Amino acid sequence: MEADKVAPLRVDAETAIILREAYHKIEALFRSDHYSLYDYVRVVAGKIARVDAFYVGFLQGSSRVRFPYGYDDGEYANPDTHIFGPNGQTAWLLKHRHTYRFAYDNGSTLHAGVPVGDLRRRSEDAVTVPIFRPAKDGPDQLFGMLSMQSYESGSYDDNAVRAFEWLCEVVERVLTREGEDRESLRRLPAGDVGPNLLTSDHVMEYLTHRVASIREIAAEALDEPDVSTAVHTHLGRIVDAAEHIQSELIEMLMETDEGPERRFTSLTKAQQTVAVLLTDGLDNDQLAAELGVSLNTVKTHLSAILRKYGFRYRSQVADDVRRYLAR
Repeated sequence: MEADKVAPLRVDAETAIILREAYHKIEALFRSDHYSLYDYVRVVAGKIARVDAFYVGFLQGSSRVRFPYGYDDGEYANPDTHIFGPNGQTAWLLKHRHTYRFAYDNGSTLHAGVPVGDLRRRSEDAVTVPIFRPAKDGPDQLFGMLSMQSYESGSYDDNAVRAFEWLCEVVERVLTREGEDRESLRRLPAGDVGPNLLTSDHVMEYLTHRVASIREIAAEALDEPDVSTAVHTHLGRIVDAAEHIQSELIEMLMETDEGPERRFTSLTKAQQTVAVLLTDGLDNDQLAAELGVSLNTVKTHLSAILRKYGFRYRSQVADDVRRYLAR
């Protein structure tokens, strides 16, 4: 079965050692921490070639790219969102569906897009790799990209490009596996409820805990013996601001819509079971078969549910139940 063998990656021995170590660390450490994953991939790429700028972008909708991670000339770049045009890298990747290299057009495509990072400097070499996820029908869907760039021309030879593509494939598998896990959740009753349905509660809880971690770091720094008076003052302000933000976030949670919970808990147990099944789009005959009851019983439950919810359509109930279950 010679044809089934995977072709070896054509990189030099030193690069292979670096990549093998990177693989094991990514598997062990970075599967649930995307920021650290991207940061680590940048560091690994920098062991193989010069990396002055690095970014990760994800497509959303038909014309938007969100950049959750960026790095330029030793500094972290703030996350950003851009609308992409017809001539930049994103459009190029959508059209060609393979790695973009500065050498293909002397950077014309790179510089035609929205600049990322330090706007006062132009990259003189770049490699941008598309990342895909499986599609149920048709070709895999391009959903993002990783790019390394250099302010020095000729920084990326074939060895560096192959190594970076391999690293991007590892990132792709991490993100794809998370998508597969979400697909498994969708197989449960009310399957659309889960990580893909982001609610204000999820956002607020996340922010509250992240702000708490910042406050704890600043509080620990305050206890260091050699902190100057000025730094001590600034750290104290950070702790105070974090405490205020945590308090405000919790109060904001109190203002979130409690209607979905109130409506759902007003139902009887039997009605709640029917309401949850509505989120899967079951019709009356399917509901009767699923519950082992008569069609008339199903209609009675649906009539009571619509009356208690004050809605006209079962689809409205289904949407409302999803919001409650996602809390």
